[in-house]
Amino acid sequence: MTRTNWSRFSKLALALVVLLSVAAIPAGAVSVASEDTPSEAQVDSKVTASVTLDELYKDPQLEAWTLAGQTHLEDVTWTVTYYDQTGAKVDQQSFDGQNFSGAQIAADDGTSEVEVSVTGTVPEVEEFTYDPAQEFTVLSLAQTREGGSSNDIGTWNATHYTEESAAARDSLDSAKAAIAAASGSNTQEAQQSFNNAVEAYEGAEFGLATTLAEEAETRANQAKQSSQTTQLLIYAAGGLVVVALLAGGFLYWKSQQQTYDKLG
Repeated sequence: MTRTNWSRFSKLALALVVLLSVAAIPAGAVSVASEDTPSEAQVDSKVTASVTLDELYKDPQLEAWTLAGQTHLEDVTWTVTYYDQTGAKVDQQSFDGQNFSGAQIAADDGTSEVEVSVTGTVPEVEEFTYDPAQEFTVLSLAQTREGGSSNDIGTWNATHYTEESAAARDSLDSAKAAIAAASGSNTQEAQQSFNNAVEAYEGAEFGLATTLAEEAETRANQAKQSSQTTQLLIYAAGGLVVVALLAGGFLYWKSQQQTYDKLG
């Protein structure tokens, strides 16, 4: 390859690398100024979550776009409130259903900040899991624009539970902590009971899960106590050996002294 061809090839390769680097940079989205969303909620309870968005036109540079949202809550009402730069409310819209779109965000309208609020009923748990705990989507927001392209703004999830599953989980957590505290002891039986408890929990057998978890905790505590007792016995036996050696040494020394006295 001649020097000229090599130079052209190098420039082409460099341009390609730059192009690929730019293409690899993910498109940005608006900023989340604040959020007030639950981290956990009981099934069939009514909850409200809200997220406030700002820097609406900076990343990417758009003067107008559409806000869309979705949730796993049921019997849902969305409220989108628009504010100007002074914090004054300039408009408000409401939407029903688990999915909505059509909330228009435009700089020409004077909108500087948007608050999205969703209210609904916490859904049933389709499948219980212990670790990680089962979750549902409280709300998910996206920035969409003409042509179908979109940027994810954020997704907020929460753990959902029933009264029975929460009680069983508390027992599981307590058993897990007891097994961890008994580290170094023989906790094999406790661990097996715990594993069975988790299996029962994930099968929605919460009464059985609680019983097995309590059994696991008891066995872990017993293993820890047994280990401590064994350790104390070892220390005691070691102490007796030391005492015996000292006593034997003293008696030997005493007998030697008596022998020296007779010889003297």
